[in-house]
Amino acid sequence: MPEWSTISIFIAAAAFLVVMPGPNTLYIMTRSLQQGVVAGIVSSLGVLVGTMLHVTAAAFGLSALLLSSAPAFTIVKYAGAAYLIYLGLRTLLTRENISAETEPVPEKSLSGIFYQGIMVNALNPKTALFIAAFLPQFIDVGRGSIAAQIFFLGAILMCIGTLSDLTYALLAGRCGKWLRRKFLLQRAPRYFAGCVYLGLGLATALTGMKRK
Repeated sequence: MPEWSTISIFIAAAAFLVVMPGPNTLYIMTRSLQQGVVAGIVSSLGVLVGTMLHVTAAAFGLSALLLSSAPAFTIVKYAGAAYLIYLGLRTLLTRENISAETEPVPEKSLSGIFYQGIMVNALNPKTALFIAAFLPQFIDVGRGSIAAQIFFLGAILMCIGTLSDLTYALLAGRCGKWLRRKFLLQRAPRYFAGCVYLGLGLATALTGMKRK
């Protein structure tokens, strides 16, 4: 397992990034606004299952990569760092039209909402890229199984994400359109997220340069 200092940094970084409203969060909020808190909670559970699929794919994929070639794993790790730097710059410099992602969605049964939550997250290539880029930055090859470390960190990420999503679902169901307008007008989360992405990517790159 990673060292506790690494885990604490991971928890802090994951918390910053997960609580920032993104497509999954906005989908959950929309369900809560339109069909109530229960629908928002069910959609959160669907998103959780989608995240599990991404973490599982990353665990087995990156573990197999390390077994076949340690240098290839290192390349993937630095490619992930570069991707995080790119996300940071794009987040800081791009003004995303969040309102376009919060348009009304057709009402569904709870089972339909659950499966749609899975699909919304599981079929999102950005989520797959983020997990594949983010988790390896905290992996220590010398501290045991890569797959076990990714599953461990992924479990922490899923716990934080689910708590965040459930909170948004409850708040959206109770506060309604007022909360939605507040998120559309809020710019600070975008700057926080951008800085965290940049910090993670640059820290990995600079650490590698020092080791050389």
